[in-house]
Amino acid sequence: MNKFINVAAALVISMPLLVQAQTAPQAGAIVASAPGEAAVAQSIQVQGKVKSIDKKSRTVVIVGAQGKEVAMTVGEDARNFNQLRVGDVVTLTYVQALALELMKVENKVVSERVESEQTVRTKLGEKPGGVVQRTIRAVADVVAVDQKAETITLRGPKQTVELAVNNPAQLKEVKVGNQVEVVYVEAIGLEVTAAKK
Repeated sequence: MNKFINVAAALVISMPLLVQAQTAPQAGAIVASAPGEAAVAQSIQVQGKVKSIDKKSRTVVIVGAQGKEVAMTVGEDARNFNQLRVGDVVTLTYVQALALELMKVENKVVSERVESEQTVRTKLGEKPGGVVQRTIRAVADVVAVDQKAETITLRGPKQTVELAVNNPAQLKEVKVGNQVEVVYVEAIGLEVTAAKK
């Protein structure tokens, strides 16, 4: 299941605020597809420039390509805050990936859900940046398959969801009562690069 999930991401400055400062998202892409399997990934990348920095209040103003400005206060956990300079380029990448695989098991497995999180930060003295990746693995029961509408409904340990399946061949092997393993990855990456001289 990890064959398609190798995403890196980082979080030093909050993503929702930076998204307001920039442009349109990049399109999503199907990463893998086979009968009984599906994997889809989407990414959004936004960019802005540091317009001003107030070191005392740890406030940074970032301006996007369309001229929108966002002011944000950066917490003490952003250990490389003092490496920020006016004119630096802030690039934020947000990635979502979802994979479903039909489980070939004789006996049903109790629905389960396991969450994990990984964080990587830049070294001390470098420009701010790093990686935050959240992974959810779950076993879900197939409770409905609609070949005509090309949807599948899954009930996991916490919720029931209906998903659109773009390739009808993926539904041929899936029946109500089957189980699927679901892997969902959400990652946020932040990179700060020095302004070009």
